[in-house]
Amino acid sequence: VQLQASGGGLVQAGGSLRLSCAASGRTLTTQAVGWFRQAPGKEREFVAAIRESAYYADSVKGRFTISRDNAKNTVYLQMNSLRPEDTAVYYCAADLIGARLSVSSSYNKWGQGTLVTVSS
Repeated sequence: VQLQASGGGLVQAGGSLRLSCAASGRTLTTQAVGWFRQAPGKEREFVAAIRESAYYADSVKGRFTISRDNAKNTVYLQMNSLRPEDTAVYYCAADLIGARLSVSSSYNKWGQGTLVTVSS
């Protein structure tokens, strides 16, 4: 599976963005898909994942929503009430090879990343 992440950009604090993770070569319908982010100088961290259910990092719970569109073979990350600390490159991941959805090494395929910048 090949993943293409898009939808990043510059937004003011309190604003919203929707990221997309489009897949080709294999369906995402039944796969676990994760979103991770990496801020400058920091390690990559878990944001959200979806399989039968949705899972979120505490830092984004209540503000971000992960969802699927099976017809488009795409997973979305709707981000509301954005904060400057949400600024990072966001990556989507699939092809689960590990047990834990919140761990980056559990995924075998990654998109190229899309930059989200939240200004204060």
